[in-house]
Amino acid sequence: MTTKKGRSLRQEEVYKSLHAGALSSAPFALRVTQHSDVPPPVLVIKERRAREGDQEDARTGHLQDRGRLYGDALRRLLPLVKSIVAQARNENDVPLEVDIFLSIDAIKTQRTLVINEESGAKLGIIFKLQERMTDLDRVELLARRVATFSREEASYWFSRISHYGPVANRWAVSGLRIMLCGHGKGQEGDVEAALEKLRARQ
Repeated sequence: MTTKKGRSLRQEEVYKSLHAGALSSAPFALRVTQHSDVPPPVLVIKERRAREGDQEDARTGHLQDRGRLYGDALRRLLPLVKSIVAQARNENDVPLEVDIFLSIDAIKTQRTLVINEESGAKLGIIFKLQERMTDLDRVELLARRVATFSREEASYWFSRISHYGPVANRWAVSGLRIMLCGHGKGQEGDVEAALEKLRARQ
């Protein structure tokens, strides 16, 4: 069995070799942090994108916040978040091992982690759609459905909720949320049934 000290050393080794030097050009990043207005820890998904009016390539642009996850929703979705980022690889097809930084002990340490476009888009959708939702079954249902998206589907829907201006983004968030987990009125049985089917498959 790996000791806590051994896990910590492994995390530091992976962070130095795969994350610290790659953050300046990563398409997405996952920040493990704290915010004064919500209970810690907080996961923040960031996308690298050129600022409006900037002529530079988005790949050398700035990391911009696209959503955050904390509290009961974080506890509910953490295993699913780990499974999504566990698939992330860098441009050399080397696994980024992001999931080892998301254990209950590891997320007490603040860091910024490199993730690839597919994982970043999926987390961006999940983090954004679950904002202000209180029904954790619906939150889990939408997250599990987003986890099944292909890379192309994730990129498309992330773009629709992020890159079309405040009004269009808001409408896209509302529509996609309903498509993935209903509108939350009188659907308890439907949500539970759909959730159980997905849990059995994933």
